[in-house]
Amino acid sequence: MKTMVIRASMLAALVTGISFVSAQEVSTSMRDYLAPEKSSRNVFEDPKGESPAFDGIKVSVGGDFALQFQALDHSTKAPSLGVVTGTTTPNTLQVMGKDFNLPTANLDVNAYLAKGVKMHLRTYLSARHHNEAWVKGGYIQVDNLDFIKEGFAADIMKYARVKVGMDEINYGDTHFRRTDNAKAINNPFVGNYIMDSFTTEAFGEAYGFYKNFIGMVGVSNGKLNQTPVKGTSWNSPSVYAKIGYDKQISEDLRVRLTGSFIQTNGLTTGGNLYSADRAGSRYYYVLLTQNDLMGMNNQATGRFNPGFKKVQAVQVNPFIKYQGLEFFGVYEYVSGNKASGLTERATDGAYTQLGAELLYRFGGAEQFYFGGRYNSVSGKDDKVSAERKIDRFNLGGGWFMTRNVLAKVEYVTQKYNDDAVWGATSALRGGKFNGIMFEATIGF
Repeated sequence: MKTMVIRASMLAALVTGISFVSAQEVSTSMRDYLAPEKSSRNVFEDPKGESPAFDGIKVSVGGDFALQFQALDHSTKAPSLGVVTGTTTPNTLQVMGKDFNLPTANLDVNAYLAKGVKMHLRTYLSARHHNEAWVKGGYIQVDNLDFIKEGFAADIMKYARVKVGMDEINYGDTHFRRTDNAKAINNPFVGNYIMDSFTTEAFGEAYGFYKNFIGMVGVSNGKLNQTPVKGTSWNSPSVYAKIGYDKQISEDLRVRLTGSFIQTNGLTTGGNLYSADRAGSRYYYVLLTQNDLMGMNNQATGRFNPGFKKVQAVQVNPFIKYQGLEFFGVYEYVSGNKASGLTERATDGAYTQLGAELLYRFGGAEQFYFGGRYNSVSGKDDKVSAERKIDRFNLGGGWFMTRNVLAKVEYVTQKYNDDAVWGATSALRGGKFNGIMFEATIGF
């Protein structure tokens, strides 16, 4: 814990003591400005540039669609479950076939409300975890204050941004490359990272951009489900920050490096960082028994949530692109208390996540790519627990048939260590799944 406090202090000092920046190419077209995630690849935060002229409210409607064909097998070493035998009794793994998954769809509404003021709203029309359509979240982004008075604070707003909403918070860079229900066009692979740091909360963020640096500080209420009702302990806000450097050094070389920190507080709020995606994992039904198929956590198969409260987490993300060769990395360290209700354990636990993607994009418009991703998670629930370890390897490629249509294929294998810490009857004990995934996605 002391190490985490030191890391947090160092990052906070960086955030408050350095000029801020962004090096992404700036586009002031109305379509690009309104799009919440650009259809072009490797865009992280919205570029900061001159706001488009305002001559009345503009509304842009977009959406996403994704469909997978899944051909995965799974097995376990749990003594009470054994290896899949083809039976369908409750104490055996579900027998996996080869077929299509449930298609997913999103609806996006983006509006230009005043010069430099845009609104975004995303609705999940179809998701693995919900049969009904429901709103994922939305935000207002302010890049200009002319709606107060023309030229108001122009010298400040040239470098500043304010973002407020009930939507995903800007912790780490993995959430820019992840699949968000049907929005899979920015993810070169089919699945997200094992510890999927993504949460939708009521938040406010302040940004600073200067040349090639970007800085951000934010605060959220730590809640996934919003209510003014006080819980059994005091509601506590979460605080987070990011600092980064992003520069197109030459026509062939771009370098980006960011560091993010988040601290959640309280035992009844703030524990959603790795469990808040209510859309669901791409690897359907892997390592589930017959009894688990309709359980509360079946949508999260293939992922891992450390389940900590009072979380401190750091994520570092390097990104390098040289011509068609592209590298994206993840180092993440999270610590917290595996509290049961309001009862804390005697010691905190910690987990480390490592990730590395290496891609090669080719073709006249880099419309083709192939590459691999390695992802691992290891750690303990507390000092006396045994270590958990998960390893995943993806190998695949894709074809952008147009800038809005992507077809991709991957081979994935994921393994869990054979330790009783998973539980004697858990299918994750010595569990493994592997096979082929095909995915087609459209985003506009």
